[in-house]
Amino acid sequence: MLNFLKVIRYKNLLFIAFIQLVMQKLVIVPILQTFGFQTTFANSLLFLLIVSTVLIAAGGYVLNDYFDIKIDAINRPEKQVVGIKINRQTAMLMHQILTGLGIIAGLLLAYFTQSITLGFIYIVIPGLLWFYSASYKRQFIVGNVVISFITSFTILIVAIAQIADLQKEFGKLIFETAIPHQIYAWLGAFSIFAFLCTWIREIIKDMEDERGDRELECHTMPIIWGIKKTKWFIYGLITVTVIGLFAANALFIAFEGTLTLRYIIFGLLLPFAVLSYLMAMAKSREDFNQAAGMLKIIMLVGVLYSLIFYYLQARTFGISLFNLFIVK
Repeated sequence: MLNFLKVIRYKNLLFIAFIQLVMQKLVIVPILQTFGFQTTFANSLLFLLIVSTVLIAAGGYVLNDYFDIKIDAINRPEKQVVGIKINRQTAMLMHQILTGLGIIAGLLLAYFTQSITLGFIYIVIPGLLWFYSASYKRQFIVGNVVISFITSFTILIVAIAQIADLQKEFGKLIFETAIPHQIYAWLGAFSIFAFLCTWIREIIKDMEDERGDRELECHTMPIIWGIKKTKWFIYGLITVTVIGLFAANALFIAFEGTLTLRYIIFGLLLPFAVLSYLMAMAKSREDFNQAAGMLKIIMLVGVLYSLIFYYLQARTFGISLFNLFIVK
């Protein structure tokens, strides 16, 4: 059981489930409450959404280890599971079962919400994960962008499913309101943030795994450009992310007060500054691993802005906070 939990990255799966639950309960719910909706996505549909995402992600993690046996034997032999404690045939069977169950759950969600778009997504994403593990991740930039897109989509799909459910109930009239725009805007913003953070983290992981990747003739950014140029690219992505956060606050977030600005400065800008310092000092695999861990913290802090959003939304529009009390 322990080996199974390791190979499916259970901590990452819990984080994925947490993100989707938070997006639904702390972002979409207050938006709908603003428009007078007291009920939203049924818990059964939310359960299907989370289960389908988690199962497909778990299958993807197993598949990744299946294709990375030789690389992992060089980069992290002490942590390798597939090929040592779980044979390749068993790993492939695990991938097929987990991914198959995830697709079934996703197609059930598409059926109950009457969404062709969701059905299409649950066919395409597993295919992308296969090509990522088999080929894309060893290519210059392509692998990083693909996995960042897939990660960001775990957030955006919550918006797609919610809008599909609303359209099933109210028809095209729902698009005569500002509800779809607001849901897509807010979850889209969280999705873009996740994309950029994941891209940075994937590049750092490539720097951490450079030795094994080079042995297997991969074409990752650190191998093609070298460590120094790759670090400068990361600094550029960090700069773009930080500028984007301040621009979003100045141009699109209309809440009164400076709570969002302070959250960006102390919750995200300072950690990004620490990350930049860690990257500047990084030389060993352990250093890069520490920097990648810092990205996880930054992503968590970014997701937890949803709590601030719920509070500000409740205070601005006089809606009930967690159905407990009115914020004044």
